[in-house]
Amino acid sequence: MENKSVVLAFSGGLDTSFCVKYLAEEKGYTVHAVLVNTGGFDAEEIKSIEEKAKALGVASYKTLDETADYYSKVVKYLVFGNVLKNGAYPLSVSAERVSQAVAIAKYAKALGVNAIAHGSTGAGNDQVRFDMIFQTFMPNVEIITPIRDLKLSRQEEIDFLKDKGIEWDFSKAEYSINKGLWGTSVGGKETLTSNGQLPEAAWPTQVTKTNAEELTLHFEKGELKGINDQAFEQSYEAIQALEKLAAPFGIGRDIHVGDTIIGIKGRVGFEAAAAILTIKGHQALEKHVLSKWQIYWKDQISSFYGNWLHEGQYLDPVMRDMEAMLDSTQQYVTGKVFITLLPYRFQINGIESEHDLMSAKFGHYGEMNNTWTGEDVRGFAKIFGNQNAIYHQLNDTL
Repeated sequence: MENKSVVLAFSGGLDTSFCVKYLAEEKGYTVHAVLVNTGGFDAEEIKSIEEKAKALGVASYKTLDETADYYSKVVKYLVFGNVLKNGAYPLSVSAERVSQAVAIAKYAKALGVNAIAHGSTGAGNDQVRFDMIFQTFMPNVEIITPIRDLKLSRQEEIDFLKDKGIEWDFSKAEYSINKGLWGTSVGGKETLTSNGQLPEAAWPTQVTKTNAEELTLHFEKGELKGINDQAFEQSYEAIQALEKLAAPFGIGRDIHVGDTIIGIKGRVGFEAAAAILTIKGHQALEKHVLSKWQIYWKDQISSFYGNWLHEGQYLDPVMRDMEAMLDSTQQYVTGKVFITLLPYRFQINGIESEHDLMSAKFGHYGEMNNTWTGEDVRGFAKIFGNQNAIYHQLNDTL
């Protein structure tokens, strides 16, 4: 491999397009562009990105399809854990960055290049995620980050590309869009301040469905395996199909406000219909089939797992320990979840499972039971509250 060769994490967006021209023409690097598809791009979009890379003058271009690996190693556990950061964000971008960084590092090592570049800015989380993974897999490689180092605005990038003869339609460059299996993030001027909503045109999927639709999700051991009457061999295919079905309702849109790895607050818009519906449907099913303490401890584990993944620490061995626990909880999370889809919202109507702990043969909550008597409960209540009673009587606190 040539002395000044670099693998560039390429998405076809403004930042990485700038990086191609800057690295090749200003710094003299031979640029090898690589796109890591984590389930957000179809064949037509991938072809368009490849054509854009070649038009920019890359020495080579490669698409790595990591969708299956990304699902089995990351997304599956976000479902098992019902992970929503700050109760809202399904880690649409942060989760996939780790998978992308690992795939890029392996590709760079195979090519034998002496530098890796990415288009992250100096104000977000991605710079840390990419840097940490690259340093772990290739500790001696140079990491080049033109956008971060030059502190460029998006308009400055556009002006640079125009000066280089790139006359694309830059109107959409006003928004930074990252598309993946687990959702799409949208950043723009409205998300740079603490107040402001994205305009309708900024959302990747426009609202075209206005009539209610009934939806049935089929889970097998915690994994989404069917939608309505259609079964899927691969869960990531079910997620992709669910996104196409539900996104036109405007479901899964929100703006997330959270703490970045580098210690500042940040806002980002996202649309993630499939992720939100899968997590909420899965959680509804778990409420019926898991015990009280399974749910409690799973919530504790899941919160930490999601935060540590968000901060790029996927390679920490404690993550494998938590995944083993999450795997164990899914043995009986099998059944159907019934949902009504409506414009901008949804309603979970109920579940059906042979593992439902609400089984009628044990009684009906608030009405009757078949497994104990009133005297049993009277004695249980006396024993259950005994220590508290002793404490308050002994210390005369009542």
